[in-house]
Amino acid sequence: MFTGIVTDIGTIIELEQQGDLRARIRTGYDTSGIDIGASIASDGVCLTVIALGDDWYDVQISAETVSKTNLDGWKLGSKVNLERALKVGDELGGHIVSGHVDGVAEIVAMAEEGDSTRVTLRAPKDLARFIAPKGSVALNGTSLTVNDVDGCDFGINFIPHTKEVTTWGAAKVGDRVNLEIDTLARYVARLAEVS
Repeated sequence: MFTGIVTDIGTIIELEQQGDLRARIRTGYDTSGIDIGASIASDGVCLTVIALGDDWYDVQISAETVSKTNLDGWKLGSKVNLERALKVGDELGGHIVSGHVDGVAEIVAMAEEGDSTRVTLRAPKDLARFIAPKGSVALNGTSLTVNDVDGCDFGINFIPHTKEVTTWGAAKVGDRVNLEIDTLARYVARLAEVS
């Protein structure tokens, strides 16, 4: 489990197709404190550490995961939002995030609003019903509050701090974004279907 509070920006330094995709991610984390088998959310995708170096870790990514996320766009030098898994007693600063991406949204508009950046994204139709104003979503692993919803489109504001400590400072129209809907919204919708 994660909170959607990004704690490092990693860099993809190796990619190799070996049946599954294997990626090496350079990190600022102290890798001596990471165990083989640990979970690290990489752009919001929960991935398992399979090898470690002084300033990097490797993950193996199944074809299923690649097909359901934006990881097919990773290339050497790509920047990646990182978050280590929660430990008992950690602060829950965002919202509960599983690292199981539901689909890919697309940035369709951006505009500056004061010091913040207003971003409009388009969700896949089957996921749009789970997104509500003032609800939570995780986008590329970042916990965010939804400002408004119009059909499949929804708006988010990024404050300067978020743009500095995540990859959102480099976002542009047309970017594909990993979307995880709020778990609570999923269960509420399921209960409504059964009732």
